[in-house]
Amino acid sequence: MTYEGAGPLVDRFGRQVTYLRLSVTDRCDLRCTYCMSEDMTFLPRRELLSLEELYRLSTVFIGLGVRKIRITGGEPLVRKGIGHLFNALSRHLGNDDLDEVVLTTNGTQLAQHATMLASAGVRRVNVSLDTLDAGRYRQITRGGQIERVLAGIEAALAAGLHVKLNAVAMRGSFEREVDALIRFAHGRHMDLTLIEEMPLGLAGFDRANTYLPLGQLRQDLETRWTLSPLADATGGPARYLRVAETGGRLGLITPMSCNFCHSCNRARVSSAGQLFTCMGQEGSVDLRAALRGSESNIEVEGLIRQAVAAKPERHSFAIADTSVSGVTRTMSALGG
Repeated sequence: MTYEGAGPLVDRFGRQVTYLRLSVTDRCDLRCTYCMSEDMTFLPRRELLSLEELYRLSTVFIGLGVRKIRITGGEPLVRKGIGHLFNALSRHLGNDDLDEVVLTTNGTQLAQHATMLASAGVRRVNVSLDTLDAGRYRQITRGGQIERVLAGIEAALAAGLHVKLNAVAMRGSFEREVDALIRFAHGRHMDLTLIEEMPLGLAGFDRANTYLPLGQLRQDLETRWTLSPLADATGGPARYLRVAETGGRLGLITPMSCNFCHSCNRARVSSAGQLFTCMGQEGSVDLRAALRGSESNIEVEGLIRQAVAAKPERHSFAIADTSVSGVTRTMSALGG
């Protein structure tokens, strides 16, 4: 599959973009405190890319050398008809177009969709889960029911999907619960990845008080667990450790304390067709108008190439004891 002027998407720092995070909706059925405000205003549906437009855009990125597509949100499984997009993308698996299509989800809708995902060739699913305590889960998500997530995880495992849990590390209760998350994940042969909190959107609290560097957390974990570095990689920014006591893998994503921008291979497209080459910068490029303005993909491809050529060297996130520097967009507006 090629387009006029096709060739790898390489930025001015020599980084090739091979990984697309594609948001299919800005909506979510939860309101996690670190992710979005309680009273969110979502885009009118006419401003969202249709499933057909999302697929068409995916084929352009595939033609430009993208090998991995992650479907994100908001919560992607609340998008009506989402199975059609997974089924369309599945045609590009196994024929040297794509290496994999993966999903990031909060898990609340996973029980209903696990079988469909497996049938469409999805092999890996990331589920966001910051606690196993039902009360704290309701507090973090502003009303979510952890039972639905746990049922979704079990359904995904039963369907043969490899499940990885993602947890945002924050000072306080999380530090006392992380051991339980490790045991829960590894007891079910799931990886657990810990992610440093990033200053995205208006959280309604002081992130300087909640930010927990993972280097500090690792030192604490090593007083109870035997951790050894692994060379494993899944195409993302996580660095993995083996936990000797469980045999499982523990991933660390450290965008704040250990900037990994030098190896960034990602681009993000929001559900409204905004292309972000860096989640830690405010700039974006509108692909929606070009998609809707012509049946040809030449203009869309040109805009993508221009955006990647201008990709910044690194993000501008910073969290200090008394100050926070971030972006005003929420994760859902960024494209996950």
